Amino acid sequence: MSTARPGKDSDLAGVGRGPLDTTEARPGISSDLAGTARAEAEIRLADAYRACRAIAAEHGRTYFLATRLLSAPRRPAVHALYAFARMVDDIVDHADASHGRQPNPAETSRQSPAKTRQSSPSAELDLIEKQLRVALDHRTPTEPVPPLHALVLAALADTVDRYAIDPAHFWTFLDSMRMDVPGTAHFRTRYATLAELREYMRGSAAAIGLQLLPVLGTVAPPAEAEPAAAALGEAFQLTNFLRDIGEDLDRGRVYLPGDHLAAFGVDDDLLAHCRHTGRTDPRVRRALAHLIAINRGVYRTADPGIDLLNPRVRPAIRAASALYAGILDRIEESGYAVFQGRAVVPTGRRLLVAGTEFVAGAFHRR
Repeated sequence: MSTARPGKDSDLAGVGRGPLDTTEARPGISSDLAGTARAEAEIRLADAYRACRAIAAEHGRTYFLATRLLSAPRRPAVHALYAFARMVDDIVDHADASHGRQPNPAETSRQSPAKTRQSSPSAELDLIEKQLRVALDHRTPTEPVPPLHALVLAALADTVDRYAIDPAHFWTFLDSMRMDVPGTAHFRTRYATLAELREYMRGSAAAIGLQLLPVLGTVAPPAEAEPAAAALGEAFQLTNFLRDIGEDLDRGRVYLPGDHLAAFGVDDDLLAHCRHTGRTDPRVRRALAHLIAINRGVYRTADPGIDLLNPRVRPAIRAASALYAGILDRIEESGYAVFQGRAVVPTGRRLLVAGTEFVAGAFHRR
């Protein structure tokens, strides 16, 4: 497993040669010219990572706070992975508008810089996959790539090379994202069973955990840590689904298992009524309590895997896990008022958790 190169204590420490720098000293090219080209490539790569960091800081507050607990050389890679996922999310979020629905205002306010879309979201996902394959193969694009996309793809390709991340995890992720886009063969707005929902989360969440694992590093063979990494990604995603049920309903989606909801007498009409009134029906409250218990069980499954990670990254992952699980506490404390707005962990609590884990992590950095 590759590791980040040591460097100065900054988010761009260790960022250097990667897929943007293919210049080697060759016969007929002076070492000065080769060195200049290499330096320029490293500047471009640093710009790419800087763009990813800005995206992570703007759109993923809890996620970004947790990354501050990582060692500086690892942060750019995590930012690059997040920025790519966010770039794809941006396409998915706009898919509703192109099919007669407006994106949720809360989501629109957090969008990446607006882009003019002249093709369908399905075609855009296909294009993103094509562009990523070109970047991972270190080929020159044959078609124009939007500047922000080019920066994110450059940083991502460098991260994949640097940490030997299996590209298959990105194809799995993109396949799940196609399930969110009208017009694709696998599009769906409901999931009849938890097994169906988990198949979606295999790409939308578990694959993210598996992308991160080589960056975080392990003290055991990576294969031993993969089930827990996948479970933690699933746990985070389930928490998002429970928190965002109202916003998802506005988009015509329900990311909760239909059979579990039906067991408590909950159907689409009742959920729509709750969203319209802003009040949580007792039947929905019981269903949410049940699903929160399932979600906490997934966190418990993932928790032992944190001990398989590099000791220096454990505090960051424990902080992220605690902060996300804290959203479930907030849902309960609000009386399951998920139709009125998002449950948010207070800033003071976020800082306390992060600060506690930072102190713990400091001992591992000595």
